[in-house]
Amino acid sequence: MLQRFFIFCSGADTDILDECSSGERTKYAGIGATVFFTAVMATIAASYALYTVFDNYYSAIFFGIIWGLLIFNLDRFIVSTIKKRNSFFDELIQASPRIALAIIIAIVISKPLEMKIFEKEINQVLLIEKNEMTLANKDQLALQYTPSVTALDTEIAGLKKEVTDKETEVNALYSTYISEAEGTAGTQKLGKGPVYKEKREKHDAELAALAELKKTNAEKITAAEAKITTLATEYKTKVADTQPIIDGFDGLMARVNALDKLPLLPSLFIFLLFLAIETSPILAKLLSPKGAYDLKLEEQESALKSWVTQQKTQRDILVTTDRDINNRVYADIAEEQELYDYKRKKARELMQMQADAFYKKQKSVL
Repeated sequence: MLQRFFIFCSGADTDILDECSSGERTKYAGIGATVFFTAVMATIAASYALYTVFDNYYSAIFFGIIWGLLIFNLDRFIVSTIKKRNSFFDELIQASPRIALAIIIAIVISKPLEMKIFEKEINQVLLIEKNEMTLANKDQLALQYTPSVTALDTEIAGLKKEVTDKETEVNALYSTYISEAEGTAGTQKLGKGPVYKEKREKHDAELAALAELKKTNAEKITAAEAKITTLATEYKTKVADTQPIIDGFDGLMARVNALDKLPLLPSLFIFLLFLAIETSPILAKLLSPKGAYDLKLEEQESALKSWVTQQKTQRDILVTTDRDINNRVYADIAEEQELYDYKRKKARELMQMQADAFYKKQKSVL
C-alpha cells in the first residue's frame, strides 16, 4: 500500500509498472518518496515563514499546506515528464529547465528553514540592529527639539548674565560710596558729605533696579525652563511612541536580511542539502539506465504515435480523393445545356425583379 502511494507520488504509470519487476517498482517508489518528503519539508518551511508574517498558527498551517501541495504537484510533474532517451546529452537538455526550476524550489524551501535553524543568531543580529535603530531614532527626534532647547538655554544664560553684570555694577557702586565715606577714594575726605550722599543714592537706585531685574529675569527663566521641560516631555513621548515600531522590527524581510549577515558557509550547506534532495529524483532518472518501465513506455508511445500517423495519412488520402471526385462531378455538370438554360432563365428573372424594384424606389423618391 505504501509502495503504491510512493509510486503515485513519482508520477509513473502504474499499469506499466505492474508488468515490470519488483526492482523497477522499488526504484520509482524511492523517487516518489523523495518527492513526497520534499513536499512535507516545503509545508513546514512555508508554515514557519508565513507564521512570521501572519502571526497566526491556523493561517500559517493552512497556507503552508497549500504551498506544500503546490510543490508536490510541481515535483511530481517535473519527474514524470523526464523520459529516457538514447543520448544522455539529449536527456540533459530535456531536464535542464526542470533542474533550474528545482533549484528555485530548493531556495524557496531552504530559506525559511534556515531562519528557524539559526533563529537565536538571527535574534541576536536583530537585537543589535534594534539598538542601533533606537539610538538613531533618538538622535533624529532630538534634531527636532535641540534647536529650540539650545535657544532657550542661551536665553536663560543671557538672563543670568544680565543679572550678574547688574550685581557687579551695584557692587562697584557700593565700593565707591563706602570708599568715599572712608576717605580712601573720590574726594578723600572722611565722613558722609554731599558726594557720599550722591553716590549712596545712585547705589540704592541701582540696587532697586537690580532687585526688579532679578524678579523679572527669574520669571523669564522659570518660563523658559518650563518650555524646556515641556519639550523634554514631548521628546520622551515621541521616543516612547516610536519604540514599539522598532521593537516590532522582526518580520520576514528583516529576518531574511539578518540571515544574510550571518556566515555564509552554514547557510550554503543547508541550501546544498535541499538542492540535493530536490534534484535527486531528476538526477536518479538521468543517471539510471533504461529499465523495463522506460522500454515499455517508449513502446506504448511509439505504438500510439504510429497509430496517430496512420490515421492522419488515411484522412489526408480521403480528403484528396473526395476533392478529385467533386472536381470531376462539377466539371461534368458544367457541360450540361439543360442546367445552363435553367440558370440563364433564373438570372433573367432576378435582373427583371431588381430593375422593377429600382424603378419603384426612384418613383417614390420623386
